[in-house]
Amino acid sequence: MLPADVPLSHLSPPVLPLLLLLLQQLPPTASFFPNIWSLLAAPGSITHQDLTEEAALNVTLQLFLEQPPPGRPPLRLEDFLGRTLLADDLFAAYFGPEFPSRRFRAALGEVSRANAAQDFLPTSRNDPDLHFDAERLGQGRMRLVGALREALVAARALEHTLARQRLGAALHALQDFYSHSNWVEMGQQQPQPHLLWPRQELRSLARVDDPTCSDCEELSCPGNLLGFTLLTSGYFGTHPSKPPGKCSHGGRFDRSSSQPPRGGINKDSTSPGFSPHHMLHLQAAKLALQASIQAFSLLRNRLGDRGFSRLLDISPASSLSFVLDTTGSMGEEINAAKIQARHIVEQRQGSPMEPVHYVLVPFHDPGFGPVFITSDPDSFWQQLNEIHALGGGDEPEMCLSALELALLHTPPLSDIFVFTDASPKDAMLTSRVESLTQERRCRVTFLVTEDPSRVQGRARREVLSPLRFEPYEAVALASGGEVIFTKDQHIQDVAAIVGDSMADLVTLPLEPPVVVSGRSLVFRVDALLQKVTVRIHREVSSFWIRNPAGVSQDQEEGEGPLGHTRRFGQFWIVTLNDPPQTGTWEIQVTAEGTPRVRVQAQTALNFLFYFGIPMEDGPHPGLYPLTQPVAGLQTQLLVEVTGPGSRGKLGDPRPHFSHIVLRGVPDGAERGRVPLEPTGPRERNLLTASLPPTLLSTTGPFSVELIGQDGEGRGLHRAAPQPCTVVPVLLELGGSPGFLAPGSKALLSLRITSFSGPQDLDLRTSVSPSFPLTSNLSRVRLELNESAWGSLWLEVPDSAAPDSVVTVTVTVTGREASPGPPTHAFLRLLVLGPALQDPLAAPAHSSGPILTSTSPASTLVTQGRAGGGQVDKPWWGTVGGVLLLLGLASW
Repeated sequence: MLPADVPLSHLSPPVLPLLLLLLQQLPPTASFFPNIWSLLAAPGSITHQDLTEEAALNVTLQLFLEQPPPGRPPLRLEDFLGRTLLADDLFAAYFGPEFPSRRFRAALGEVSRANAAQDFLPTSRNDPDLHFDAERLGQGRMRLVGALREALVAARALEHTLARQRLGAALHALQDFYSHSNWVEMGQQQPQPHLLWPRQELRSLARVDDPTCSDCEELSCPGNLLGFTLLTSGYFGTHPSKPPGKCSHGGRFDRSSSQPPRGGINKDSTSPGFSPHHMLHLQAAKLALQASIQAFSLLRNRLGDRGFSRLLDISPASSLSFVLDTTGSMGEEINAAKIQARHIVEQRQGSPMEPVHYVLVPFHDPGFGPVFITSDPDSFWQQLNEIHALGGGDEPEMCLSALELALLHTPPLSDIFVFTDASPKDAMLTSRVESLTQERRCRVTFLVTEDPSRVQGRARREVLSPLRFEPYEAVALASGGEVIFTKDQHIQDVAAIVGDSMADLVTLPLEPPVVVSGRSLVFRVDALLQKVTVRIHREVSSFWIRNPAGVSQDQEEGEGPLGHTRRFGQFWIVTLNDPPQTGTWEIQVTAEGTPRVRVQAQTALNFLFYFGIPMEDGPHPGLYPLTQPVAGLQTQLLVEVTGPGSRGKLGDPRPHFSHIVLRGVPDGAERGRVPLEPTGPRERNLLTASLPPTLLSTTGPFSVELIGQDGEGRGLHRAAPQPCTVVPVLLELGGSPGFLAPGSKALLSLRITSFSGPQDLDLRTSVSPSFPLTSNLSRVRLELNESAWGSLWLEVPDSAAPDSVVTVTVTVTGREASPGPPTHAFLRLLVLGPALQDPLAAPAHSSGPILTSTSPASTLVTQGRAGGGQVDKPWWGTVGGVLLLLGLASW
C-alpha cells in the first residue's frame, strides 16, 4: 500500500517516468470546466462540480485500465494524454462507439448536484460542520466520514440515488476543507492524510484562545494569517460568533469579516471579492481534487469494481424492472414476463448491455410487494420463476401502490413494465406516481390484457367504467411511456417491446403529437438515427407510411419497400430498413377512437437537461437545482448533449444546437422557443437557456425539444423522453444531515413559497414504509413571494430494518380558489444499524443478501447477492501506484 504523502523520490523507477509523462504531455491550457450550476461564479474558478466529475472520471479511467474490456483491446494510458478527459470518450474506448454514456453522465450529475446543493439547502448551507468552518475541524471530519459511511451502506443496499446524494455531501465537505482551512497556507503539498480515516486523530489544531489572523482591510489578504503551524479555519456569518483574534471566511457576504480581525482566508474562487486568499485557489483545488480521487477510490475498494460501477452507473445498460399482477387470471401475462426476462438475460449476458439492476414487485388485492432487488440475473430469474397466478380477486387491484414501490427502488433513466389485466384500486395515488416518474425520470409502459371473453379467474362485483384505465394513461403520459392493450393470445409477442425498449431508444417527435382524422403525422429522420421502428395500436383499420422519396408501405404484414411489418391483434410494429432515408416521413392512420403511434430509434446523439434557479445574493453564486420548474420564477435550463455523435466525425464540422422548443402535453401546442447559449469548453457540449417567468406561467406538463443542425447543415431534432411539469409552488423538504437510527425520532423541515400570486393550499404527508409521521402544518394561505415553514416529526420504530431507506412524501394541492397540479417533494433517509465494524476501515467481502423493501403488510425478503468486493487494493486510485491527475498541467 502506498501512503498518501509519499514523495516522488520514493516511487519505484517504472512509476516515476509514468507520472512525469502524464504531467508533461497534458496541454498547457488544460483546466477544469465551469460548473453548470455555478454560471455566475468568478471566471476561471474551479468549482465543486468540476472537482467531483474530474475525480470520478480519473477513477473510472483507472478501473478501465485495470479491467480490460471483454472482446476488445485493452485501453492504454498514453491514448488519453494531452486530451481533455470526457465520459463519452471513455465509454467509446472501453465499450465501443455505439454504446451511450448517458446514464453514467446522469449519475455523475446526481453526485455533483448533491454536492452543489450543500451551499443552497436550508438545512446545510449555514452549518459550519458541513463546510469545515469556524474551526470545527473535528466535528467536520465526523460528519464527512459519516456521510461516506451512509453512501457506502446505501450503495451496498443498491439504493444508489441515496448513495449518490450522500456521496455528493461528503465530497462537498472534503473539498471545502482545502478551501476553508489553512492547510494550503501551511505549505502542505499532499491531502490531509487522516480526513477519511475515522480512527485517526486530527492533530495540531488551533485552540479557542489561539489568535490566528491579523487585520486586513483590503479585498485581497495574502499575509493576514499569523505565522504558526496550527490548523484553523475561518468563521462565517454570526453563528457561531467569531472569537477575538480568529480568522473569518471572508468575502462580501460574510458579516463576520467586518469584525476585527477583518478580511478572511477562503480560497473558493479566483475573485478577491469572494475570496481574500484567491491567489491560492488553484493550489487548494489541486489538493481537493487529489482528496476527491482518494474518496472515490476508497469507495471502489470497499464496494469492489462491480459495486462501484453500479454506484456511478458505469455501464451503457438499462435496468430491468417488472411490476406484475399475480391474480389467478394472469397466467399468460406472467409467462410472457418470464419469457422476456429469460430472453434478455440470455441474449445480453456477458455483453455491455447486460442489465446491472433487476427489480420485481408483485401485486394483487389487497396487497402489494415486497419489492425484490438484485444485481444478479440468476437470483432475479429464480424469484420471477417462483411467481404464479393464484387466487381470484375482484377487479380493481393495487397496481399504483406496487408501481410506486418499484419507482422508489428503480435507478433513474430506466424503463418499468407493468403487466396487468385490471384497473387500479388506488387511483388516488395517480398524481403522486406521475410526479415520482418525473423525479426519477423513469418511463412506464403498461401492458394490459383486457379480454371481455375471459370469464374465469377475474371476478367483478359491479359493472366497471370504461374510463377505469385513465390513471394508467395519465402515468404513461407523465413518464413518456404508453398503455398497450392486447389479448392473452398476443401478450407474448407484444411483450417483446420490453427487450426493444431496453436498447436506449429515443422517441422521435410527431407533428401533430396525436392522430387527427384526415391529417398525416410527420416525423424527421437524420443521419445519426438507425433501427427506426413505428408502433401503432388500438382500433386501427388501416395505415400507410411514406418516406421522403415518396415511397409508401401499408399495413400488410411481411416485408415491404420500407421495412418489415408484424401484427399481433391490434398492435403493429414496422421496423424500417437500415439505414433509413433522411428527411421528412409521413404516417397516415385510419381508426376508430384515438389510435396510438410511437416512432423510436437508436442514436449516437442524445441529451440530458436540468433546471436551476439563479442565486446571486450569497457567498456562492450559482444555480439552485430544481426537479421541476416553478411558476413565476426566472429559471435556467441546462442542456448536456451526450454521445459520440455530439462531436461529429474527425475533421467534420460539429453538430450545433441553436434553441429549444417547449410544447404543451398532450396537445403539442408550442409554448415558446428559447435560444441556447454554449457554456464552457466546446467539447463538453453544455448549453443554457433562460426561461422567463412568462414562459412558465402556465402550469401543467410540457415537453423539451432540442433543435439544431448537424455538421453539414441538415436538421437535428431530439425530444426529452419524459415531459416536465410547471408546479405552482416551490416545495422544499429537508432533514438534519445524517442518518436515522431504530428507536429514534427525526425532525424534518418544510418550506413552501409562492412566486405566482396568492394561493390557498392543503398539505398531505406519507411515508414508506409506514412509520409514524406528524406535521404541524396542514393548511396554509400564501401571498405573492411569501413563504411558510413547517415541521414534521418522523418516528423510527425499534423494529425498523437496519440499512434500509425511508421515503417521506409531502403533497401540496390548491383548494378551489387555487387550481393547479399538485406539488410533491420526496426525501430519502437512511436507517443505519449499529456498526459492528467501521465500513470505511476494512475492504468489503462478498456481501450476500440484497436489501428489499415491502408494503406495510409484507415482510422483509433477503435474496440474491451483491456481486463481490475486492481485497488488497490500495485505498486510493492509482495506476502503477501513481495518483491520476489529468487536467492539472496548468498548476
